[in-house]
Amino acid sequence: MLGRNYPGQICSAASALELVGERWSLLILRDAFFRGHTRFSDFERSLGIAPNILTKRLETFLANGLMEVRTEPGAPREYLLTEKGRALKAVIISLNDWGDRWLRPGPIDYIHRNCGGLTRQVVICECCATEVPLDEVGVRPRKL
Repeated sequence: MLGRNYPGQICSAASALELVGERWSLLILRDAFFRGHTRFSDFERSLGIAPNILTKRLETFLANGLMEVRTEPGAPREYLLTEKGRALKAVIISLNDWGDRWLRPGPIDYIHRNCGGLTRQVVICECCATEVPLDEVGVRPRKL
């Protein structure tokens, strides 16, 4: 059986998967980004997720700084994305784009809110500022 973490992996991708690699985690984030959900009941209703699983995922997000809680007297708790959590938006968009291309097209397009144009994600070289085709992306040891 696959373990819950990757102790032998010294890799940022493995570390990220420990935090958000479970499928409900990414769907909760998706609903926070694109449906504006902030309340437990919104996530529960939208996803059809069991309350105990949702509680666990939200607690993990809070403990790891992806979300923070806002409480106001007489109102339900709200789970708000932090800067760290909002930075995962590109991951959700990339997964969606991949699924549209290789599995089946979904019901949405990602657009630029200012002009309405379709968006796309690209890899840009920091040195020469050109778009880099994915088959030209390599790796090297990081200088510490």
